[in-house]
Amino acid sequence: MTVFFTSDTHFGDPRILRIDRRPFPDLPTHDAALVEAWNAVVGPEDTVWHLGDFALGPPPERIAALLAALHGEKHLIIGNNDGPATLAAPGWASVAHYAETEVEGRRLVLCHYAFRTWNGLGRGAINLHGHSHGRLKPIPRQYDVGIDAQGLHPVTLDQILVSRRGRGGKVSGRADAAGAQEEPIETAPAERSAKKRRRSGQGLSEPSA
Repeated sequence: MTVFFTSDTHFGDPRILRIDRRPFPDLPTHDAALVEAWNAVVGPEDTVWHLGDFALGPPPERIAALLAALHGEKHLIIGNNDGPATLAAPGWASVAHYAETEVEGRRLVLCHYAFRTWNGLGRGAINLHGHSHGRLKPIPRQYDVGIDAQGLHPVTLDQILVSRRGRGGKVSGRADAAGAQEEPIETAPAERSAKKRRRSGQGLSEPSA
């Protein structure tokens, strides 16, 4: 069994093609492509955490049909665009505003919204969120799992954790092809020492912590 994460599918939401410029001519094509992409990677025995904004606009029977068409055991973390029909749709293994879980030995804090701080941050816990559609500047140990940041299909934790790495060890500071923001590489100790010496030679001092 593999655990996947995704968010902000916005099935049936006419705004999504315009606001996020998703490359589909119409909503039926958009929705069908997302279902196909999901089922191409998720198997019936896998688990998917959907971190909110599953659908907006379709009638309850359409939302239920979409959910039934998607592979895996599905958990919903409620988003601001998840209405009563989405929350009541049969097929969710759980529905909550917030969850904490552990995957591959890593503690995860799940919410539709990105946190400034979260439970276990000082002990290495990771915050996974949606809502920002790849536009929020990332901070350490925090990742947007929405499809505008990670791609059309649900992704594993390993895929999420490498989503900011630059090619060839270089970081450009810009979004990659999937829209995920790359994380700056920490300066090596030798480089920090050299910079400190240069500042000292110029009469400058290191800023206080």
